[in-house]
Amino acid sequence: MYLVEFGDVIELMRMEYAEIPELELTFWQVQRLWNLSVEQCDRALGALTASGFLAQTHAGAYVRRAA
Repeated sequence: MYLVEFGDVIELMRMEYAEIPELELTFWQVQRLWNLSVEQCDRALGALTASGFLAQTHAGAYVRRAA
């Protein structure tokens, strides 16, 4: 696994969720899709949720928050 800057991870996730608005992924799917450590995944999802870009469903999946 290679090291990726945190800002690059956030930008990549934003681009994918913007490109596929109906994307709905669990924590583990996000981790696997972007090849992140548990810590990186937690930080990235936390940042995107706190900024209002993502929301978490009752089932635990992360989805793009409606504009």
